[in-house]
Amino acid sequence: VVVCLVRQPPFEGVRLVFFRPIFRLSAARSSECGVARCTTQTELLCLRPPRRGIKSEKPNAGYTEDAMPANLSPEYKAAEGAFRAARDSKERLASLREMLRTIPKHKGTDHLQADIKTRIKELTEELAGPKKGGARGGPATVVHPEGAAQIALLGAPNSGKSLLHAKLTGSDAPVGPYPFTTQYPQPGMMPHLDIHFQLVDLPPLSPEHPVAWIANALQPADAALLLVDLTAPECVDQVMALVGILSERKIHLCETWPAQDTGFEAEPEAEQAADPFALQLPTLMLLTKADQIAGLDDELGVFRELTGLRHRAIAVSAASGQGLEALGPWLFERLAVARIYTKAPGRPADMGRPFTIRRGQTVGDVAKLVHKDLAHGLRFARVWGPGHFDGQQVGSGHPLLDGDVIELHT
Repeated sequence: VVVCLVRQPPFEGVRLVFFRPIFRLSAARSSECGVARCTTQTELLCLRPPRRGIKSEKPNAGYTEDAMPANLSPEYKAAEGAFRAARDSKERLASLREMLRTIPKHKGTDHLQADIKTRIKELTEELAGPKKGGARGGPATVVHPEGAAQIALLGAPNSGKSLLHAKLTGSDAPVGPYPFTTQYPQPGMMPHLDIHFQLVDLPPLSPEHPVAWIANALQPADAALLLVDLTAPECVDQVMALVGILSERKIHLCETWPAQDTGFEAEPEAEQAADPFALQLPTLMLLTKADQIAGLDDELGVFRELTGLRHRAIAVSAASGQGLEALGPWLFERLAVARIYTKAPGRPADMGRPFTIRRGQTVGDVAKLVHKDLAHGLRFARVWGPGHFDGQQVGSGHPLLDGDVIELHT
């Protein structure tokens, strides 16, 4: 066996000059002669530094070719951005077709093209509905988003999702003391101020009960509520299994929200940001059955230590109502929701049914919500509200704030 010394940082250490390593090499070495010591190990690991352009978590990943750059065009990146922002299945399908049309056709994009084609096929079949004849489709697995935002309820079996959903929305979804009560998505509307948040109760996630369509069901969601039952002895294993199941499907439960206390939004990891189909879901932990837990802060600290999860947490109880009143204001603030009221010329504003956007979005965004053709013919708008003088004339790119009243002119 030939042992070489590698002096180039950050890979300073030793390496073996062969293809299949049989030793684990220690980093200790003699400063006088530069000879490294090696010790046998049960695991066969190689300390060879990874090749340029290859990122692998496996130390024994072996030799592979450098990744070929995709050289994506600005048109493709615009279509990809539209796909990420789309909340409707039809909008996502149109964006996927545009991505396939504009993507450069070469070996570096073969896998991405195949992934796009697969997703186009799945969305086309979903929008077509059940096939005619003997084969019948079951209940819908994707809920059309409504209200200010769609919030997905995630949790392990018996974590209290269905009971909390019924308490917050008044739905008549089945609730039981046995696992896997929820089999399909159950939507409901949670009121807050003069708007509603759409809460979607999803089936529990566990290795024993796989949900093949969970990735599609989460695509329209704006955020997630992760329910954790700290009274369950196996809660750590259950939550880590749930996070692992979602990660395998490129769904990442993020700690950051559109509106943070620090005033900025953290960027996703580079590997996740580079994947157009990686879903980043802002996530809030709900500690269920909080009225049954003594020393809740200590229990939460141990849970964080064992799982490494640092998401914001709110203690709630569906039985006693503890913490439920804080959920609406928290979502409203962290999702940066802005209520925009409209008025027709010469008439009072309609203050009963606001349109909802995100703070910082513009007059043009509201015009699209009113009617998709209105945005194309919009000449100007008049705005009433904080930061404007009454009836101020603005263009379609003017940003709006919560409570603004606008009058659209075509």
